[in-house]
Parts: sequence; C-alpha cells; structure tokens
Amino acid sequence: MSTREPLSVVVITYNNADTLERCLQAVDWAEDLLVLDSGSEDETVAIARRHGARVEVHPFDDYGPQKQRAIDLARNDWVLNVDADEVLSPGTRALIEQALVKPDVAGYRLPRRERMFWTIQHPWSHRNAHLRLFDRRRGRMNDVEVHAAVEVEGPVRILRRADFVNDGDRDIAARVEKINRYSSGMVAHKLRRRQRFTGVRMVVYPPVFFLRQYLFKRYFLNGWAGFIASASGAFYVFLKYAKLHEARRHRGRGSQ
Repeated sequence: MSTREPLSVVVITYNNADTLERCLQAVDWAEDLLVLDSGSEDETVAIARRHGARVEVHPFDDYGPQKQRAIDLARNDWVLNVDADEVLSPGTRALIEQALVKPDVAGYRLPRRERMFWTIQHPWSHRNAHLRLFDRRRGRMNDVEVHAAVEVEGPVRILRRADFVNDGDRDIAARVEKINRYSSGMVAHKLRRRQRFTGVRMVVYPPVFFLRQYLFKRYFLNGWAGFIASASGAFYVFLKYAKLHEARRHRGRGSQ
C-alpha cells in the first residue's frame, strides 16, 4: 500500500472541556496533534495532554490570527483544521488517509453537519462543505472578521462521503448568544465595504434565508429543530443588517 502524507491536526481552545474529549478522540490517530490554548481555566489542557497533544499557549487576539498561529506551529505540511466543538464522523479517517496518498490538489472540503439543539442535522438535508484539510505551503487563513477561513492557491476537491459534526449549539440560548456576538462582529467589516440598501436587505433577506434553509436545503427533515434553526438563522441575517443600519445612523449623527 502506498504511504500517505503525514498529517498535523490543529485545534485552538479556550475552556472547551465539555467538547474537547470527543473532538480529540476522533483525531488522535494523526502523527501530530497541536492544541493552541488561550489560557483555559478548566480541564481543557489536561484533556489535550491526555490525548498526546502538544500544547502551546498564546493569548487570543482574533479567530483568524489564532488559527494561523496554530497552523504555523504544525510539524507537517498537510493540516487538518478542526474546532474544539467539532467531531469527525466514523469512516472519515479512512477517507482522509486515502486522500493523502499522493494528493493532486491543494486542499479538500469536508461536509459538516450541525447540531440542532437536541438533535444532529439529518444527513439528507444540505450540508455545507468547508475547506479543512489542506497543504499549508499553499494556503493560510484570510482576514475576514468572525468567519475567517482557509484559502489556498490551487485546486480543491470535496470529500463527499466524509463527514464531521459541529457539536456546539446544544440549546436555543447558546444559539441566540452566538447570533448576537457574530452579528456585532460583522458590523465593522460591512461598514468598511460600504454595503448599500441596508434597510431593504433587513426586510427582504430574512424571509428569503428562512425559505432557502427550511425548504431548499431540506431543514424540514430535522423536524421542529430544523424549523427553529432556520428561523434563528433568519434572525441572524436580520440582526446583522439592523445593527449595520444603526451603526450608520450613529456615524451620520457624529459627523454633523
């Protein structure tokens, strides 16, 4: 059997003891496991060391720079970037190892299923694919606020039968808190882009988003959890443009 490229798995953490055990159990087969912590006060570091991870510590400044810092600390060229609340599904390891045998692309996208409060997203509803497995010599994190992601130079392929689960939002309160935080984080980015027609977007986009998620992306397969996830997603879209509209009004008054 052909040998594959050695793999580094990188995870950034801060007080992730509730989810990190499951995350690392699914990836501790990699040749290099790097956990970059931001000063956790719970059992996060102990869990990481128990799984044989190299633990480095650096104060958190922002998501993108912290992820890039972890990528730079990796020992191997091929990197799997996962969050502390994400878990590779059974069978994904074999697909990753197969993909790393003489890879002819710069990276691979992996479909992600979301936790929808009390259930996990139905596998037949639409799953967004994220660039998580890549050659770090050809890619790095971009500088987009809140939703920073890896970008690579070269072709990218989707590992369609691969799968990982975002195990983060276990209740509606956690989702609402994240929506409020993320929507505030997007305001500065959109102000710089001078996005127009915020009032129209605030009215039109939320119902369009809901219909796209619930019907066209088949979130209805997830029952009431899918309905609530679609509605809360629409609220995030509304809140993002409402806060942008408010920020522009305050800026306009300040210039008078």
